[in-house]
Amino acid sequence: MTLPLEIAPLPYHEDPLGYFALLRDRPGAVLLDSGRPTAPGGRYDILSCDPLALLEIDVTGRMTGDPTLAGLPPFAAQQALLDRLPDEVPDSDLPFLGGLIGYWSYDLGQRLEPVAGQAQQAVALPASRVGLYDWALIQDHDQRRSWLVGNALRRRQVLDWLESAARPAGTFRLTAPFTAELSRDDYLTRFDTVQAYIRAGDCYQINLAQRFSAPFEGDLWSAYRRLREATPTPYAGYQAWGDKAILSLSPERFLLCRDGRVEARPIKGTRPRGATPDEDQRLAGELEESLKDRAENVMITDLLRNDLGRVCRPGSVRVPQLCGLESYANVHHLVSVITGELKAGQRPMDLLAAAFPGGSITGAPKVRAMQIIDELEPSRRSAYCGSLGYIDVRGQMDTSIAIRSVVAVGGQLHLWGGGGLVADSRGDDEYRETLDKIRHLMRALASPADGDKWNKKELHLVNSGIDIQ
Repeated sequence: MTLPLEIAPLPYHEDPLGYFALLRDRPGAVLLDSGRPTAPGGRYDILSCDPLALLEIDVTGRMTGDPTLAGLPPFAAQQALLDRLPDEVPDSDLPFLGGLIGYWSYDLGQRLEPVAGQAQQAVALPASRVGLYDWALIQDHDQRRSWLVGNALRRRQVLDWLESAARPAGTFRLTAPFTAELSRDDYLTRFDTVQAYIRAGDCYQINLAQRFSAPFEGDLWSAYRRLREATPTPYAGYQAWGDKAILSLSPERFLLCRDGRVEARPIKGTRPRGATPDEDQRLAGELEESLKDRAENVMITDLLRNDLGRVCRPGSVRVPQLCGLESYANVHHLVSVITGELKAGQRPMDLLAAAFPGGSITGAPKVRAMQIIDELEPSRRSAYCGSLGYIDVRGQMDTSIAIRSVVAVGGQLHLWGGGGLVADSRGDDEYRETLDKIRHLMRALASPADGDKWNKKELHLVNSGIDIQ
């Protein structure tokens, strides 16, 4: 007999890190973090652990975790896993009452589109890892309430875990400075190749990224806390297992689905925050008035309109916000909003497959852009530019675009910076923008810890000619 799902109140905390610190050592622990109390835009935190099942998929499509799903396409296998949960749940406005939580890497897109896959896999992370969770701790920061969702047995287990003492966060430090995979000249050579493709009519826009790496030692939970303090964002997330982890501080929603209503929020157009209020206002105004940045945004908005149209009811796709200004801790962005309604018979997993990977981090047209990215970027993107999020048993979904994200594997940290290139882009400006987007993450990770001192030479970004201070 299946125990019924119940929803019970818990003490509310403005910051979810205290709750997650009590769960982070449990198997399959995962945090979807809205960045409250300081991040703009976020509402819900979702925490869980001890999933009923875990499913990993590598870049070849091989699956581990459940042999009965072997041979299915990745998204079909994940839907089959989700379908194992009973769909009889209480009537609730909470976003998650059980389902899948995890990530889908950018590399998973090669299972969907004709991309050669010539870039090397420099970061040994599964292409996707999702768990099937039958319980969650949810915080609603708008209502300032917290809830424990689960059956009676699960709730007793979780309450016991929450009564235990948290393992103190350990020390964390980089043991060498970040190294850029591409030199400035390497980047500019690739920039010129993109411009040639644009002039030839292959594409209108290419999102070109570069990877940075550094060795570390210590507790990645401390690294996440440090990153979050430096730049709280509404679509952040943390999960760690074995010698691997994803620490995401994303400001960008990919896809939201509520009761068949769909929303995407692509970001295109960036300026750094100013050192003074006057400079900050000037930079924001410059971004709003930039014809180039608005053109980038409009291209991607049109691409996402097309992607949503594959699974949405004809005539339902709308753009209620085009190139709206949003400001975060380190940058200003232009953000558009695209909405639609799913066709009858279509589910959130179908929407994710139809739009994956997000157009804001590929370029347009999408398939040709992905092919050019595969040709020009030396290594695969791993979780960067993929998605973190959940798909609920009722058909609710929320996913991010995993920009501003750090991947840890085998004692190495990896992060990426990128930007959209169009016909009137300038190479030096675009190179600088890739660093503007992640400099604050590098600075936070290189901060002194437990008395360790980094001198200015060590904070210099190897292979780039850029000081990250």
